[in-house]
Amino acid sequence: MTKKILSAEDRDLFRETVGDVRSVKNDKAYTYGQNKPKPFPRRPMAGPEENLALTLGEGAYGLSPVGAEDEISYVAQGIPKDSLVKLRQGYFVPEAEMDLHGLGSNDAKRELVRFLRDCVRSGYRCVHIVHGKGYRSEDQYPMLKNNINLWLRQHRDVQAFISAAPKDGGAGAVYILLCLP
Repeated sequence: MTKKILSAEDRDLFRETVGDVRSVKNDKAYTYGQNKPKPFPRRPMAGPEENLALTLGEGAYGLSPVGAEDEISYVAQGIPKDSLVKLRQGYFVPEAEMDLHGLGSNDAKRELVRFLRDCVRSGYRCVHIVHGKGYRSEDQYPMLKNNINLWLRQHRDVQAFISAAPKDGGAGAVYILLCLP
């Protein structure tokens, strides 16, 4: 880069425009009279299983019951939507797996909470849970699948989940993206 040569007239104009200059003794910036930004609210700290609703009630969390072949998905606020696509396509490899087939609601909830707690403590980022499609459910809606859909939305360590790829259980399983400790 070549040095520009200024005429005396341009130099005087610059000094007149800039005014009196003094050297800075420190590099700290002071903001006078500006309001501090509001803090970002933390997610509420849910206790283990007692804070998860037991079953999907009518209109709980704005959810309607899902059928055996319906896919479920969820992304927590502040998490990029493309996380679901990455989760489904195998960008995150499941580091642990759990099968809840044949368990009742209470047992499934207890096992799910314990499993997620252990996975977060171990530093796992992605896990795979098989819940089944609920073909033998008494109602026309699979009980365990609907409860998993509700419980995972309430759990504080779950950032996202989506129904698994067909090779891993399809609509009868989910991939879950967990918070890092």
